[in-house]
Amino acid sequence: MVRIARERISTLFVLAEREATAGHPELADRYVTLARRIGMRYNVRLLREYRELYCRGCSSFWIEGQTVRTRLRPGRRVRTCLKCGRPRRTQVHRVVSAVGATPWADQSGAPRHEAVLVSDLSEEEEAELPGNESEEE
Repeated sequence: MVRIARERISTLFVLAEREATAGHPELADRYVTLARRIGMRYNVRLLREYRELYCRGCSSFWIEGQTVRTRLRPGRRVRTCLKCGRPRRTQVHRVVSAVGATPWADQSGAPRHEAVLVSDLSEEEEAELPGNESEEE
């Protein structure tokens, strides 16, 4: 029964997204309400990507700019339902870089894209890179 409930919840969220893009937000809201009720009845948790698509207060399917307003605050994202006014705050995770390094650098201090390129090269190709002076010269 749990497997069937998960499949139906997934189907309902797909239908809700389809109806929201087609211009029928009330039908999308109904699909979200049904999906939540199925989840509660069979004690099935909704997937994380589904939980971020609707308002927990009024079960409205969120359409950016029409039914939800998103504001970014330091360290978090605040989404406010435009139907019931309920805010939803979620934490935004930052990548912590090494001290003194740029945010796009890895632990060695080299930018990530260069670190990936160097690791994929052979020793001969690595010696030909500008800035890599070989000891033989």
